Amino acid sequence: MKTDSEIRAEGMAALVAALGSVEAERFVASLSRERFDYTEWRRRHLPQLSVAELSERASHASKGA
Repeated sequence: MKTDSEIRAEGMAALVAALGSVEAERFVASLSRERFDYTEWRRRHLPQLSVAELSERASHASKGA
């Protein structure tokens, strides 16, 4: 199991890879200054996938395919 620190570091690396450093920082800052409900955000913005489907997509994406 990864530590919280490892997860944060990997998460930031993923954000920077996906958005670039400036936009990644803006994203993190926006979470800090606004009330953020991840559950509601997920319902609105992520596809309705089962855990198995989400895991499969994540695995596929992590392989660079």
